[in-house]
Amino acid sequence: MKSVGYFKPTTAAVEGALLNLETPRPAPLAHDVLVGVRAVSINPVDVKVRAARPGTPESPVILGFDGAGMVVEVGSGVTMFAPGDEVWWAGDRNRAGSNAEFQLVDERIVARKPRSLDFAEAAAMPLTTLTAWEALFESLRVTRDERGVILIIGGGGGVASMAIQLARRLTNLTVVATSSRPQTQAWVRELGAHHVIDHREPLAEQMRSLNLPFADYVFATTHAGEHWPQMVEVARPRGRMALIEGPDQFNLRLMADKSLTVSWELMFTRPTHQPADMIVQHHILTEAARLVDEGVLRTTAQQNLGRINAANLIAAHAISESGRALGKLVLADW
Repeated sequence: MKSVGYFKPTTAAVEGALLNLETPRPAPLAHDVLVGVRAVSINPVDVKVRAARPGTPESPVILGFDGAGMVVEVGSGVTMFAPGDEVWWAGDRNRAGSNAEFQLVDERIVARKPRSLDFAEAAAMPLTTLTAWEALFESLRVTRDERGVILIIGGGGGVASMAIQLARRLTNLTVVATSSRPQTQAWVRELGAHHVIDHREPLAEQMRSLNLPFADYVFATTHAGEHWPQMVEVARPRGRMALIEGPDQFNLRLMADKSLTVSWELMFTRPTHQPADMIVQHHILTEAARLVDEGVLRTTAQQNLGRINAANLIAAHAISESGRALGKLVLADW
């Protein structure tokens, strides 16, 4: 089968950073669905893994953590899917990814894709939807009917683009998002943010100018280490903060005076450790598909770079590495 992968970690600027390959078509284990991949999207984790994880001549690294396509075969223990089902998923970082014609995915982290979206539009959403959903409703413990303020740092990125929608459409929170460029500020407002502030300027001062002196919840989708002191300053006493990345060390003592709680969010935790509630990701994606079809949520696909091949994936990785991507980059068909 056609695949795109690599053998040695590099940056996107190095020739051969990703290669067009032929690899064996995999066979499903008991709880696997074998999906024919029709579309993929790029996430920062693709770039981070490609820069750090080596492959071998016998086993190249096949990336891809978002996908949409059609089930072509199922394992002996699969109960929720059948060949012909159109599905979407975010995959497992410990298995070969979606940058291949066929991929194995555990059925507990797969769901039927939204009927109203094509494969490329759907592929933009699974990883960021799961990350944003888990961060809001599990890590931050937001409830649907409470009133308060959430500050989302890095509003133009993929995860933030979903977090803004979820917070605005499914809760009564006042949504404040950060953005520094006119293009991303317009995007953030379009997605539903009540207010937009600039993360290059002091956050607390800008919040006070909105008559919002504190945020009950702070969700840093990027550059948490850079913004850490300001996040603590703007957080309400006994408030909650969630992070998806950051430096190896934080000054946690800054949190003590306000009795703050901080949580890490990694949507790969369930696929990696396979806890009893692993199927929650199937339920989240199923609910998200329903909300898309009802017009509550929208795809965050912003640019389709063409067919799934090494050249187009390298171009997508380069845009992601630049830190200036807006929403999600997608590729479709082979």
